Amino acid sequence: MNKNELIGAVADASGLSRSDATKAVEGVFDTITRTLSKGDEVRLVGFGTFSVAKRKASTGRNPRTGAPMTIKASTQPKFKAGKGLKDSVN
Repeated sequence: MNKNELIGAVADASGLSRSDATKAVEGVFDTITRTLSKGDEVRLVGFGTFSVAKRKASTGRNPRTGAPMTIKASTQPKFKAGKGLKDSVN
């Protein structure tokens, strides 16, 4: 399912117009993105938790040349599925 299909499914399930469903889905994505960029987490009980993980700098190798290189520290978004989501998939 891609984003347009998700918007269509939300519109059908909620009875909203397609443009209102688009605003709702975009609003959810924007809110999750802004919250994670602040370093906070978004916890949706039964669905899962979006959080931020910090990765330390490390040393790796260039796959083409084999030369050692430094990999910068970074912040990565992370999602952990909740029990309700896990149970519905299994």
